[in-house]
Amino acid sequence: MAKDFNYDDVSHYKLDADGEQALIAAQNECTFMWSTREGWPVGVIMSYVYADERFWLSVSSLRVRVQAVQREPRCSIAITSKGSKLRSGLSLTYKGVGEVLADRDTVEWFLPELAKRLRPGDEQAQKVFVELNNTENRRVIKFTPTKTIGFDGRKMGQATMDAVGEDALGTQRGG
Repeated sequence: MAKDFNYDDVSHYKLDADGEQALIAAQNECTFMWSTREGWPVGVIMSYVYADERFWLSVSSLRVRVQAVQREPRCSIAITSKGSKLRSGLSLTYKGVGEVLADRDTVEWFLPELAKRLRPGDEQAQKVFVELNNTENRRVIKFTPTKTIGFDGRKMGQATMDAVGEDALGTQRGG
């Protein structure tokens, strides 16, 4: 095994820009995280649309995260390749700023876009989705990333094979 190899420093295994965009496109869910009034971190799984280098998320104004983001706009999003068509082991975390939008133009732009992501190819289901979600309480959280932390497990796997050798892992290349 290579002397300088260890699992403690994973900074070498960053997800590149192409991998980041592929993951954003392949996945349609993220974990959206914010802080409670008491400072506790909280997160929920939410669907998103990515446009204009921002994440757009749908929420009812009745949800506590709306008031939380209005009070403290610093929040975070995490995305993983798990369950997507991409190979497992890819992840992204974004620190950023959330803004709660209530204007009808944003809601009416956003809901059909989200419906297309969640119900691709099914125009009837998209229509029903928009109708059910287009309420006076509907809000859109616009999340603008300020820092990206990406991880590419494929790079770590390759580095592991290079460091310990294929025989030690019981794997074969090629094949």
